[in-house]
Amino acid sequence: MNGRIFLASGFVALAAIAVVLVMAASPSTPEPASLAEAKAAAAKAAPPVARPPEPEPAPTPEAVASNEPFVIKRILPISGPIKYGEWHWDETGVPKGPIVITVDLKARVLSVFRDGYEIGATAVLLGTGDKPTPLGVFPITQKDIDHVSNIYTGAPMPYMQRLTDDGITLHGSKVEKGYASHGCVGMPNPFAAKLFAITHLGDKVYITRGKQVGLGDSLVGS
Repeated sequence: MNGRIFLASGFVALAAIAVVLVMAASPSTPEPASLAEAKAAAAKAAPPVARPPEPEPAPTPEAVASNEPFVIKRILPISGPIKYGEWHWDETGVPKGPIVITVDLKARVLSVFRDGYEIGATAVLLGTGDKPTPLGVFPITQKDIDHVSNIYTGAPMPYMQRLTDDGITLHGSKVEKGYASHGCVGMPNPFAAKLFAITHLGDKVYITRGKQVGLGDSLVGS
C-alpha cells in the first residue's frame, strides 16, 4: 500500500517536471504593450468589411414637374379686356393636375391653368424700356412668401416666385395704370397669394407676346 502511494507520488512529481520543461521550451507570445496596440493589431489582421452604399434620397414632390401635354378644356367666362387691378379666380369642380401659367405681354394678362382648366386670370405689371419682361418658357426655381429684393434694396416682393437667376420673378404688386416693373410680372397681392399656394418648383411659366390660348389649344407642362 505504501509502495503504491510512493510510486503514484513519484509519477505526479515527474509529470509536473515535464510540464515545466515543455512550457520553458515553448516560445511565449508577448502581450501587447497597450490596449491601443492590441486594437491596431486586430484591425490589421481582420479583413475589411464593405459597407452597403447609402440609398439616394427620393426627389420631393415639389421638385418634380409634369412633362405631359394637355389640352385647354375651359376658359374663364370673362367679358371684355381685364382692367388694371382686376382679377378672377374660380377653381370650382376643377380636378387636380399639372399647373401651367401663361403671360401674354401684349394683352398684359396672366392666366393660370390646372389640368387644362383656366382657374385664374389677372391684369399684370410688366417691364418696359431697358428692363423688359423676357419672352420664353421659365420654370419656377424658388419661392419666398415674404421676399425683399436684394437688387432693388428694400423693395418688397410678396409671394415671390423666381423665374431667372438675374431677378425676373412673379410677385405681388400694386397693379395700376402708369406703373411698370423692372422686368418682373407683378400681380395684385390677393391673386399672387392664391397662385403661390398652388404652384410647385418646376412648374412652367410661358411668356409670349400676342399669343392667346383658346379651347383645344395644346400646352406642355415640361
